[in-house]
Amino acid sequence: MEARVVLRPDDLQPDDNAGRAVVVFDVLRATTSMTAALAAGIGEIRIFGSLDAARAAAKASPSKVLLCGEHRCLPPDDFDLGNSPGGFTADRCGEQIGYMSTTNGTRAIVAAAGAKALFVGALVNASAVAGAVAATGLPVTLLCAGTDAKIAMEDTIGAGAVLEALSRIGDCDLSGDTALMARRLFDGARSDLPSVLAGCQGGRNIIAAGLSDDIAFAARLDVFDMVGRVDRPDLIVRRA
Repeated sequence: MEARVVLRPDDLQPDDNAGRAVVVFDVLRATTSMTAALAAGIGEIRIFGSLDAARAAAKASPSKVLLCGEHRCLPPDDFDLGNSPGGFTADRCGEQIGYMSTTNGTRAIVAAAGAKALFVGALVNASAVAGAVAATGLPVTLLCAGTDAKIAMEDTIGAGAVLEALSRIGDCDLSGDTALMARRLFDGARSDLPSVLAGCQGGRNIIAAGLSDDIAFAARLDVFDMVGRVDRPDLIVRRA
């Protein structure tokens, strides 16, 4: 399997999507939160590119939805939940429909909408993501959401974790230096993921917002054996 890593959505080229499986990573925190919500029993998560779009869709919905998202790490006052993965519990999520918009992760999913198969990935389910991607038989692009259009080390580490898991499944041809970098970063960080994530800019932002528990949640490797797959063109995340 040929695998490449794209470090920011702004760097995504048409041939990174076309005919490929794409996995989006926003380890701190959107794709970790989506994985937690699906594990907690949420029925589906509908993705929006902006908070206002999510708000408008929720108001137009004939049924109650769970409005989720963040601005500068914190939930808007009119939202039901923020973007903290620990907040997506069974009693809050069970069988509900979530509408989500975040600063980086949901926008990266929108950017990858042209993929042949589209998944959300994180450290918490890296091996399960690798298995789902391998099952497609497609070449894979691992897309890092980044932070405010800048490279995010935690997302690159998440991509490296999936590359490591793919190498355990079968031959994995790392295409280009960005894939090699991601794999090396993960190999160097895996023995102390909480500390490494806390030291990233994204981690420092979360700590400054008083949400350090989110880092401890997101830094756990392979605690969920399930994957979110994005149905297109409506951009709805469901359990694969």
